Amino acid sequence: MKEHNPDNPILHEAVNGAQSQHTPAKTPKKRDLDTMMNTGFQGTTSSAPHSFPIPKPNLERDFQMSVQLNPKISVGPGIWGQRNWVSFISGHWNGRWGKGTVVPGGQDSQLIAPDLSTHIDATYLLQTHDHPPAFIAVKMDGWRVGPREILEKLEDPAHIDEIDPKTYSFRVYVHMETGDTRYLHLNTGMWIASGVRRGTEGLFIIVP
Repeated sequence: MKEHNPDNPILHEAVNGAQSQHTPAKTPKKRDLDTMMNTGFQGTTSSAPHSFPIPKPNLERDFQMSVQLNPKISVGPGIWGQRNWVSFISGHWNGRWGKGTVVPGGQDSQLIAPDLSTHIDATYLLQTHDHPPAFIAVKMDGWRVGPREILEKLEDPAHIDEIDPKTYSFRVYVHMETGDTRYLHLNTGMWIASGVRRGTEGLFIIVP
């Protein structure tokens, strides 16, 4: 004997074979980015509806940096891809909150994917022109990607200066650390950078 359970329409359909009438779920309306930024996300509470605006992120040039690089050293193929090692000879930087030099000895551990996309994992030290100077540890993490033929030329010193920077993407995330009280605000900052290669030099524009 088939059982009937009017309180559970899904179970009723499975057991008795009856067709249950279900109201289709409403498709939520799409909201464009400008609408969300200007009017905020809509929400409800037990008492009244509310909205809250989302601040737009603003990207402004914060500082720029130029680094002289030693020739890369091939560590060899590993389980994740080809590993290269690039050390920093020197460099200089300037920006809204200071200027100074890049301390010799920084390093970039590069991982080359089969399509020649390059993962950047760089660590180096900035020195300010203050008296006495402050020292700021910097960590860069990101990717250099593009068409294979362009990435091949980036690895060739004879052709690297011929490449239009718009034909590839070189983007990294930057964060900094220091114990100097004059620059403590850097410890909680977040930056992204756009880079290019020119000869033995790496150039970066860095924005918060």
